[in-house]
Amino acid sequence: MKAEKAINWFFLVHILFQFLKIHAKVPAIIVFGDSSVDAGNNNAISTLLKSNFEPYGRDFFGGKATGRFSNGRIPTDFISEAFGIKPIIPAYLDPTYTIEDFATGVCFASAGTGYDNATSKVLSVIPFWKELEYYKQYQKDLRSYLGNEKANEVIREALYLLSIGTNDFLENYFLFPNGRSSQFSIEEYQEFLVGIARDFVTKLYSLGGRKISIGGLPPMGCLPLERATNLLSGGECIEKYNDVAKQFNQKLIGLVKELNMKLVGGSFVYSDPYGLLYDMIQNPSTYGFEDVAVACCGTGFLKWDICVI
Repeated sequence: MKAEKAINWFFLVHILFQFLKIHAKVPAIIVFGDSSVDAGNNNAISTLLKSNFEPYGRDFFGGKATGRFSNGRIPTDFISEAFGIKPIIPAYLDPTYTIEDFATGVCFASAGTGYDNATSKVLSVIPFWKELEYYKQYQKDLRSYLGNEKANEVIREALYLLSIGTNDFLENYFLFPNGRSSQFSIEEYQEFLVGIARDFVTKLYSLGGRKISIGGLPPMGCLPLERATNLLSGGECIEKYNDVAKQFNQKLIGLVKELNMKLVGGSFVYSDPYGLLYDMIQNPSTYGFEDVAVACCGTGFLKWDICVI
C-alpha cells in the first residue's frame, strides 16, 4: 500500500500540478513518446521490442499484458483518470479500439523510439515523426466522427503529453561508437535533439494543439539495465549518464520558455521526473520499495520497465 501511494503521488501530484497550470477543461489526453508511455502500439509492428506477454500486465485489469511496459497501468493512464476522463488511454494501432474510444484520449507512443530517427531504427520501431503522421490521420477521423466544430474544440483543449529521449542516449549515442557519437559531441547531440523537439512541438501547435507538456529525462544512469551492466562499480548508478540527463533537461526547460514566448496562445510546461525518481532510487524504503536495481517485470533485456499499481 505504501508503494501504491508513492507512485500515485509521484505521477499525479508532481506531474498533474504542472498540467493544472494550464487551467481550462481537458476533454482528451493525447500521448507521444517511447516505452514510458506506449500503451501497446508496438504490438502491431514488426519489432522485437514488445511487452504483450507475462509477467507484464500482472497488475493490470484482469491481469492482462497489453503491450504496456509495466506491471500495471502507466503514468498517462493515471493522468487520464485523474482528469475524470477514463482509466486507460488506448493505443492508436490497437484494432480493438475505434475513433469513438480515441475521441477522449489516444496514445501514439512506441517503445524504443527517440527524437532522433536513427534511434527508432535500432529496434525497428515507430519513428517520432511517424507518430505525428498518425496524429494527422486521427484529426481527420475525429472531424468525421464529431464534426469540425466539436473536433476542433477537442484538438484545442486536449492535453498533449510528450515523454521521450532516454533511448536517444542509451540505445543510440552511447551504444554505437561509430554512430552519432562520432558525429556530435554530447552537447551538440543534445542541441540536435532539442531542435527536433522544437520542430515537433511547433508542428503540433500549427495543427491546433495548445496545451503541451514536454517530459524531461529520468536518472537514466540508474535504470535497471544500466546498473546491471555496471559491474566495475558493483551495480551502482552510472553518474555520467545521470549528468547527461540533467544537462539535457536544462535545455528542455529553456525550450519550454522559448515556446511560451514565441507561440502565442499556447501553454507549454516542462514535466520533470528526475528529482523524485532519483530520491525514490536512493531512498527506496521511504516509498515502500525494497529493490530498485531490478526491472519490475524481471526482463533484463529491457532498460525501462515501469512499476505502477
